[in-house]
Amino acid sequence: MSYRAPVKDMLFCMTELAHLDEVAKIPGFEDFGAETAQAVLEECAKLNEDVVAPLNWEGDKNPSSWKDGVVTTTPGFKEAFRQFAEGGWQGMQHPVEFGGQGLPKTIGAACIEMLNSANLSFALCPLLTDGAIEALLTAGSPEQQQAFIPKMIEGAWTGTMNLTEPQAGSDLALVRTRAEPQADGTYKIFGTKIFITYGEHDMAENIVHLVLARVQGAPEGVKGISLFICPKFLLNADGSLGARNDVHCVSIEHKIGIKASPTAVLQFGDHGGAVGYLIGQENRGLEYMFIMMNAARYAVGVQGIAIAERAYQKAAAFAKERVQSRPVDGSLPGSGPIIHHPDVKRMLMTMRALTEGCRAMALTAAAAYDAAHKHPDAEVRRQNQAYYEFMVALVKGYSTEASLEVTNLGVQVHGGMGFIEETGAAQYYRDAKILTIYEGTTAIQANDLVGRKTVRDGGATARAVAQQVAATEVQLAARDSVAARSMHKRLQAAREAYAQVVDFVVGNTKASPNAVFAGSVPYLMLTGNLVAGWQMARALLVAEERLAAGEDTDFMRAKISTARFYAEHILTRVPGLRDAILEGGDSVTALALESF
Repeated sequence: MSYRAPVKDMLFCMTELAHLDEVAKIPGFEDFGAETAQAVLEECAKLNEDVVAPLNWEGDKNPSSWKDGVVTTTPGFKEAFRQFAEGGWQGMQHPVEFGGQGLPKTIGAACIEMLNSANLSFALCPLLTDGAIEALLTAGSPEQQQAFIPKMIEGAWTGTMNLTEPQAGSDLALVRTRAEPQADGTYKIFGTKIFITYGEHDMAENIVHLVLARVQGAPEGVKGISLFICPKFLLNADGSLGARNDVHCVSIEHKIGIKASPTAVLQFGDHGGAVGYLIGQENRGLEYMFIMMNAARYAVGVQGIAIAERAYQKAAAFAKERVQSRPVDGSLPGSGPIIHHPDVKRMLMTMRALTEGCRAMALTAAAAYDAAHKHPDAEVRRQNQAYYEFMVALVKGYSTEASLEVTNLGVQVHGGMGFIEETGAAQYYRDAKILTIYEGTTAIQANDLVGRKTVRDGGATARAVAQQVAATEVQLAARDSVAARSMHKRLQAAREAYAQVVDFVVGNTKASPNAVFAGSVPYLMLTGNLVAGWQMARALLVAEERLAAGEDTDFMRAKISTARFYAEHILTRVPGLRDAILEGGDSVTALALESF
């Protein structure tokens, strides 16, 4: 089936949960209220439904290819990227002074979801370019910004992030790529980088590689890493493209998913040294690269929501068409579409609830980002920055793990047909797997949630989240509907379990680190579940009000039903996770190493 962007649900999340009207009061965002958001989303939907989505299956069958250092992307990708760039979509959230549109992240995130739902492999190129732009906006010199950012925003050039090396995956202290200072202020770069998304392709004139390397004589470990711009083509004095730089693609990976996205092995300096330009100061590269990584981590979380939405749409359509067996309640005289079967409905509702809960969580986090960066009140900026940073680990970690559950269920709804590649359900499952791995595995997000986001401030931010959840419980308690009562019961139990875990994490990380980190991923999953469930509770409250007023009754009834399902089938997982975290640490580490 073809993809249809869930514009209505996105607008609901933006306006009712993320409070877009408040975002539009922030200086610089005055023109981006609900009316503009709807117009932008509808236009974005057209491009992705009509141009990008039809290439998704084609990219899986005919992925990018490499020959003699040249990468050729899937037929149609180059033309689609040109339309994407000409529409100004690469510059959505970037500054107007560099050619961007300056949209708030609250709107931009929904557009990014659409692009990734339409074609995850295609969307990775703009994703990495966004990260490179963000890094240069933060740490690049004015000259570097003027030289590289406008071209990336217009889509003439794209960007990459070069961290990983054969011996250095997540442990960047092991980076060996070296940078030799030159008399003219440039550096010569030598080394190998692997897993470089869109490290080579044919969709743009130039590729701006941001590269982590170690300057000769730098301190060991992460403190000795610097960040460099190393473009595929060097620039002439007038900004035009000059000579080819000494960076070459020596192969691309053969992957289980996102096959159309070329994942390159790049060799720097085989012919005398690749020319690199230092960003900021020497030995501060990891600090700058984290700007890209944080932007990418949030975006990868949105990718999880996107692929979940696509899998849900396909499964729901199949369930309405596939005729198998008579319903157990006798409601049909003979065999009927499988959507009549209670277990199929359970699977579809799980897919729908997880997707909607994660979308609401991501868009409310985006609104916090907008306030953190643009609000005129310094204290409001500080509070929203702390909340947004806390949320990034959840959006990335929980949403991507949820996408695996959703895409797995999508295959299951299809039954035996789901195991056949031609139906397309398996592609979403295969594509989704990478999301829990790149830009930091789920365990890395969980370790970050424990260390930097919970323990470092003594649990203050984590407990502030619990207080906000408790305020929603008060609103639920004032309602007398079956859905509100059910949500209140489960949300309160989940929040109380979460509070116990926060106390455990804060109180034991230093004294018993193995006990805490044995439960770090369960802590992330518990917290993400709670926060997504909290947003579903807020959605339920709004939907009941709108339903009572007779507004969009079908949509509001569906929102209430989905929220209640989340409460009864997904929030109910939280107490079990709590028990595993508080009581299960010893069993994680008890088995002798030689017994594995």
